[in-house]
Amino acid sequence: MSAPVTTLAPPAPAVPGSAYHWTRYFPEFRHGLESLLLHKLRTFLTMLGMIFGVAAVVSMLSIGAGAQQQVMAFIEQLGVRNLIVEAKEATDWQAKQKIRQTSPGLTFQDLRAIRTNTAGIEQSTARKRFTPSKMIPKPQHDMPVIYGVTPVYQQIVNLRVVEGRFYDDQEDARAAAVCVLGEGAYANLFGQTEAVGKYVKVNEQWFHVIGVLGPQLSSQTPVAGLPAQDLNNLIYVPLYAALLRLEDTYSEYHDEIDGIYLHLDARTDSFVAAEVVRSILNVSHHNAGDFSVIVPAELLAEQRSTQRIFEIVMVAIAAISLLVGGIGIMNIMLAGILERTHEIGVRRAVGATRGDIARQFLVEAVLISFVGGVTGIFFGFGISRLIAWLAGWSTIVTLTSILLAFLVSAAVGLVFGIYPATKAARLDPVEALRYE
Repeated sequence: MSAPVTTLAPPAPAVPGSAYHWTRYFPEFRHGLESLLLHKLRTFLTMLGMIFGVAAVVSMLSIGAGAQQQVMAFIEQLGVRNLIVEAKEATDWQAKQKIRQTSPGLTFQDLRAIRTNTAGIEQSTARKRFTPSKMIPKPQHDMPVIYGVTPVYQQIVNLRVVEGRFYDDQEDARAAAVCVLGEGAYANLFGQTEAVGKYVKVNEQWFHVIGVLGPQLSSQTPVAGLPAQDLNNLIYVPLYAALLRLEDTYSEYHDEIDGIYLHLDARTDSFVAAEVVRSILNVSHHNAGDFSVIVPAELLAEQRSTQRIFEIVMVAIAAISLLVGGIGIMNIMLAGILERTHEIGVRRAVGATRGDIARQFLVEAVLISFVGGVTGIFFGFGISRLIAWLAGWSTIVTLTSILLAFLVSAAVGLVFGIYPATKAARLDPVEALRYE
């Protein structure tokens, strides 16, 4: 049985001017919408390809944008005017012995040599890191790590004190037993109670808490030589207090210090300065390769390049989904032409032109992709929110991803609707009227 025949009036006479260019689509829009609503289930199933394709574009780009933004924010937190030297301490005993035969490890002498021979250094500090074996109050979760640094470390990495204060140069010089808690260490040790003014026992040494820091971004994976570490679960103490008051359970095969932070002035090229630092350390370490120099500005440029590549790949993958949806639209439109051949003949008999027929089917294809695209955007937004809630990932739905998904879906409907529309317009009116 053929589809119901819709009695259609002949097209309106041409109206001079550009207004008719748009108004002539209104009848086709109404007829196309009526046809789609007449077959609701088939229309919905056809839209599913577009819905899932657009949802895939929005959700994948939101996940990628969230991950990239988090990494880039972490790199920016390191400071684009900073250089960081990290010691590569071997975990195997034999490897440690072999390295110490050629290299003394990272030392204060290295820091002095870098300060003397590298131009443009405004501030610098060494770092000594300890992992305590016991602590009072007892941590509720992981054991906080101790960072022994000088007071300028606060300015170099832009630490924000939310309670109390950071220690000063005098306290560092006399190895004062004071400490500043990271946000995670504060919650880990004291919960919601006041911490400033209380004491923390690290191994056998008591430290007076004088400040609490605001939150910092942390990387869950190693980044270009920087180990993965929770930067909030740290306790900062004066560098000399860490060296003199805390018992060093490490052997002579460990580095004297395990990190160096350098802040450069605005006129100094960080890439050139990094090469100078590498050259100095290669000489003193006899090319042992037991250190890494991290250049946040270089990491930031690389990450931006990686983000662009990632977006291109995600768009390409999502385009395949939309391509499948477009093929589905074409298939349904071609099947619809067979069902509505008699209707097409009636329209041609009452005066409709080939252009009118082509526009009707083209409008139907675009309507399917348009509605499917809008629905897919909301569906993709919901998926990204669900993933963020369930997995704890950072997801960001950007305007770019929404516009990209919407424009591509509309373009797919237009492209894949052209052939069915052209085929419908080329049907012979006499033969179409005879078709049952």
